[in-house]
Amino acid sequence: MFPVLAPSPTRVPRPPAPEAPPVRRLPLAVSGVLAAALVAYVFAAHGAKPGVLLLLGLGLGFALFHSRFGFTSAWRQLIAVGNGSGLRAHALLLGTTATLFALIIGTGSGLFGSVPAPSAGSLGIGLLAGAFLFAIGMQLGGACASGTLFAVGSGQSSIVLTLGGFIAGSTLAAWQFDLWNDLPAFDPYVLSDRVGWFGSWAVTIAALAGIVVLTRVVQRRRTPPPTGAVPTSRGAALRAVRGSWPLAAGALVLAVLGAGVLLVSGGAWGVTSAFALWGSEAVGALGGRPESWSFWQQPGNADMLAGPVLADKNSLTDIGIMIGAAVAASLGGTWALHRGIPWRTAVAAVLGGVLMGIGARLAGGCNIGAYLAGIASGSLHGWVWGACALAGTWAGLRLRPLFGLANPKPGDGVC
Repeated sequence: MFPVLAPSPTRVPRPPAPEAPPVRRLPLAVSGVLAAALVAYVFAAHGAKPGVLLLLGLGLGFALFHSRFGFTSAWRQLIAVGNGSGLRAHALLLGTTATLFALIIGTGSGLFGSVPAPSAGSLGIGLLAGAFLFAIGMQLGGACASGTLFAVGSGQSSIVLTLGGFIAGSTLAAWQFDLWNDLPAFDPYVLSDRVGWFGSWAVTIAALAGIVVLTRVVQRRRTPPPTGAVPTSRGAALRAVRGSWPLAAGALVLAVLGAGVLLVSGGAWGVTSAFALWGSEAVGALGGRPESWSFWQQPGNADMLAGPVLADKNSLTDIGIMIGAAVAASLGGTWALHRGIPWRTAVAAVLGGVLMGIGARLAGGCNIGAYLAGIASGSLHGWVWGACALAGTWAGLRLRPLFGLANPKPGDGVC
């Protein structure tokens, strides 16, 4: 056996991180002015609650970029070469979020009159198929839901195509709501309804600890290559605003900010419902009638479509993530528009986005709204989503070479 806290072995040591390039002043000025102007407008036009949600989104984007906190890459590295460092970071994020959710929901604490509630999803065909499709889409599109947003904010042109496909797929699924709404499913299973919030928290933490141990066993046996080093700055203060953060730091910051979204809005941090809203608004602007779709006639959805986009919770945090990531990438000197995207990569990006959009609607959420929020809420559907996503990752890795996309190999220098 090996000590639980000992470093997990890799084939070779992780390479040293290169020095961060100079600050990109023009992108920083543009993104900084945009952030300040949008925050001021939202506070003035819609009030403090939407304004705070936008600020939380900016913080989420900043943290996602600096920690390069990925869901797509974590599952890919585990399946392809056995590197479990990303999944262990997930466990820290999930465990910390579960702790904060238990405190907030268990005590009924909320701001702006909100009443916090757990994220619970039904258990059925839609969940299984949706999470599987979503994971295939992640591997083809190159990013998850949150990763798509922070990658777009940091100037990654190919991920803009993924976002476009994501919005299209979400809108298509909303339009065809009646085709998949009645798929067989069991009612949600939430641990706190059976064993209380302390019991739910204890079971969740125990399960996450088991995952940590399992990933360490796998990594010890396979001794994978290390993950790549990203540019950083020397010194704690500079590293906080210009450098790369450890995954553990990113997990903790994201957990606190995600709990802030729950505290302010009463609902967990989510991403993909906003994509269906944006696409449907575009359909309406082009002369369509999305308000006649069954999806937008469901309780809560009609109000979302009728209301302003900048008052929608997930739209605010999504927009904030993109702008916050742009600020972070500019400070880190890495903001850049990527040109010359190979046509097969472009096709994979759009197709992956469409699959993620459809999958998220079928499953009732993405890696944030279903996986993170579900597990943190003690809902069984979050665990099922994660298991199906692992299976979908395996399938997606076998499809990537068809589009000229490389997979990590055991002999690589870095993942």
